[in-house]
Amino acid sequence: MRKVLMMLLMVGVIGFTLLVGIIIGGGVAYGLLATPAATPVAAPVTTLEAATPLIATSEQPDRLGVGSPAQPQPPTAPQAQAQPMSLADVVEQVAPAVVTVVNRGSSGGGSGSGVVVSADGFIITNHHVVEGANQLAVIYADGSRAEAQLVGSDPLADIAVIRVSGAVPAVARIGDIQSMRPGDTVIAIGSPLGNFRNTVTAGIISALNRSVGQMEGLIQTDAAINSGNSGGPLLNIRGEVIGINTLVVRGDTFSSAAPAEGLGFAVPTNVFQPVVNQLIATGSVRYPYMGISYLMLDGQIAAEQNLPVQQGALVTEVLPQTPAAAAGLRPNDIIVAANGVNFSRYNSLRLELIQYAPGDQITLTVLRDGRTFDLPITLGTRPANS
Repeated sequence: MRKVLMMLLMVGVIGFTLLVGIIIGGGVAYGLLATPAATPVAAPVTTLEAATPLIATSEQPDRLGVGSPAQPQPPTAPQAQAQPMSLADVVEQVAPAVVTVVNRGSSGGGSGSGVVVSADGFIITNHHVVEGANQLAVIYADGSRAEAQLVGSDPLADIAVIRVSGAVPAVARIGDIQSMRPGDTVIAIGSPLGNFRNTVTAGIISALNRSVGQMEGLIQTDAAINSGNSGGPLLNIRGEVIGINTLVVRGDTFSSAAPAEGLGFAVPTNVFQPVVNQLIATGSVRYPYMGISYLMLDGQIAAEQNLPVQQGALVTEVLPQTPAAAAGLRPNDIIVAANGVNFSRYNSLRLELIQYAPGDQITLTVLRDGRTFDLPITLGTRPANS
């Protein structure tokens, strides 16, 4: 009887165990079936922009591996100066250095403009503004007046230097025309008609290295220039003088079209600086001289005359007993370079020669009858009446 009871007890335990197992297993299975499958998530994509902090911190070193402050630092002084000023800022800075030049001559009075370029009182203006003057004076932007003396004048470049004594209200900086391009913004300040002191106009550089009459290398601008603006500064957007306003073309001499507008011209720094330096040093200008007449070429002239090159100086006349004659230059020669500097639409023979002094020897590269060769020449002194 005991054995029977023991067997029944073992069967019950086994059955209970199986029942518990079934219940637990079923619950787990139900749990697995009832839980939704996890949605796959794409692994994060590491990009350069995401991996590189916008502002380097001490915890995240910069590209040099050196910790940087968490806050951005202000720009250094050179960076701050490199930021372009507004036109109003330029005018506010330079306008005190712009003057009205009053000319009291034997034939009456006239006026133009000028710009102070030295704390010693030197002022640049045009030759035609001071021509024939018996007495000169300047009127500053604030209306005060000072007497002025003529230092020197050069009709070829249409540049003159006058000087005032005593303190000047401001001094303008000279800029570099070589850094300027057609389309760059420029500002003109002057006294149009002599009555509208320190008038401001703005425009762009329309072209560089223009020729008008005997003047070469001029800046062409569409900034409004009127009678009385002559001698005033043409400025870049940094407030630097890149030209001296000298003339404006009103009528059209090439056709019967309406009068031209927006054709103003200024003497650039690479022309007036050597002239001004000589005028201040000696009161006059000694130009290097070869003794030729020439025509600067462009594509149109080269096509019209069937020439082999589009850039250069075409010699039209060689005067006797001159450096050019002694060197062997001939009419119809084309000078394509001076001391290795080729001519282009941004320079000319005169602009290159003005860098030298009488007595200097230079080498011209000449094209003659399809052959190019070097020709040494010793520069003379330009006669006063030429």
